[in-house]
Amino acid sequence: MRQRLIGDGASELSYEIRGIVKKAEQLQKYGKHIYWENIGDPIQKHNQVPLWMKNIVINLLKDNDTYGYCHSKGVYNTREYLAEMTNQLGGVQITADDILFFNGLGDAIAKLYQYIIPTSRVIGPSPAYSTHSSAEAAHANHNPITYRLNPENNWYPDLDELYLKVKYNPNIVSILIINPDNPTGMVYPLEVLERIVEIAKEFDLFLVSDEIYTNITYNGAQAHPLSTIIGDVPGIAMKGISKELPWPGSRCGWIEYYNRDKDPEFNSLCQTLDNAKMIEVCSTKLPQLAIPHVFSHPEYKSYREQTNKKIGQRSKIITDILKSVPGLTFNETFGAFYNTIIFNDGVLHNKQTLKIDHPEVKKMVEDEWITDDMPNDKRFIYYLLAAKGICAVPISSFASNLQGFRVTLLEEDEELLQNTFTMLKDAVEEYLAS
Repeated sequence: MRQRLIGDGASELSYEIRGIVKKAEQLQKYGKHIYWENIGDPIQKHNQVPLWMKNIVINLLKDNDTYGYCHSKGVYNTREYLAEMTNQLGGVQITADDILFFNGLGDAIAKLYQYIIPTSRVIGPSPAYSTHSSAEAAHANHNPITYRLNPENNWYPDLDELYLKVKYNPNIVSILIINPDNPTGMVYPLEVLERIVEIAKEFDLFLVSDEIYTNITYNGAQAHPLSTIIGDVPGIAMKGISKELPWPGSRCGWIEYYNRDKDPEFNSLCQTLDNAKMIEVCSTKLPQLAIPHVFSHPEYKSYREQTNKKIGQRSKIITDILKSVPGLTFNETFGAFYNTIIFNDGVLHNKQTLKIDHPEVKKMVEDEWITDDMPNDKRFIYYLLAAKGICAVPISSFASNLQGFRVTLLEEDEELLQNTFTMLKDAVEEYLAS
């Protein structure tokens, strides 16, 4: 072409969570059974959406109005309903005009970073959720800026590091929180959140809180929404139904603006996001219409409580299997439905292998998949996939210097769950001993 088409930031757009699927699909052609531990899709892991919830959608489909456009910001009655839900929590108060719907939070994340000027940076947690870190890095044409979540301290953030990075990098305009956290399953303690709000207030930043898992907590934990602790600091909360109902195929998420009247620059960002959605006309309407009916249904609260309890039980099963494996740092999870397991320093090297029975698969892995400059945890993941059929994600792909892997807590079939993670345990021990 006569001019470059792609900016330098395009190289930061990576999503290993789905990228590993291409490798798994290659193996399926050789007859390999795949255990999908790469992505948080409850439906894929045998979750059954209750009939009462399906009937809500069916009834909405009978209404002719369902098939038309809605307001560019989203269905007004739904936004009003959600604003009241937030207001009842007793923190910052919002109106329907402070809510903007998107085609899933991926759309919201992309839009947010797109309209922040490239020299302004959002610092986020590491290990990072790839959608956030890739979009932020791409907008800045640079590596993501992160603060460390410490596996030796329950995955809680290193607040001293966060403070110093904010203090000495004037380009940082915002702090990202993912609460409950993906990929670690950590739930931020209240005092940690309050300190992050203090840092934002001291340095005149706005906060972003990805709360897609806010109502998925277990084992005694509770997530504290940003609206309840933000005070007068500007902020954006990101929410959705893809994990909670669960309805990932709905592609329905929304953001809530907090204290947009406190800062003209922040208010301009909010208005720009609103304008960007107006250009698109609106987001998908059907799931928006369903939200008040689902959340207000008499069976919803017990459904969510029972589902959370099951996730907590599965987390205990995984804990029992993996917590004592030599060479691993393991933390129990309390929110979302992931666990990140870290290899201890020095236990991985580039000579380790797992036995791969199929000779063509072995050749493909060792001649095509494995490279000399590959992170050692990614190398393990490729051997794990080829040898055992377990499709997990390396932690080095989550903008982290740590070596490890992320798995899910979603498998509804308890016997299959036990077998998968026992096989994973055996694979780790075999690999480290090779």
